[in-house]
Amino acid sequence: MKSFLVRMKFSPDDRVEVAEILRNLAEASRREPGCISYIPHHVEGDPDAVLIYEQYKDDAAEDAHRKSPHFKKYAVGGLYQKMLERSREDLIALL
Repeated sequence: MKSFLVRMKFSPDDRVEVAEILRNLAEASRREPGCISYIPHHVEGDPDAVLIYEQYKDDAAEDAHRKSPHFKKYAVGGLYQKMLERSREDLIALL
């Protein structure tokens, strides 16, 4: 299983639009056969920071997510155009 966090920072002017993009992206991503979990969060105390917790069945499922039309539309064409910063943390399950 693949688990990771994606942290992004956006301008306060983009909050409403970013929230709508995330709703659309999460809804479509959760329907992917290899997606186990896709949960966007605002960071408490920092409303311009977004954290997405993602889990996929395997590398192939993560790759399929990145190649999907909805990822290209909402992530590449939306979030990536507006984000000021981005980082990724890969996770290793303890259990």
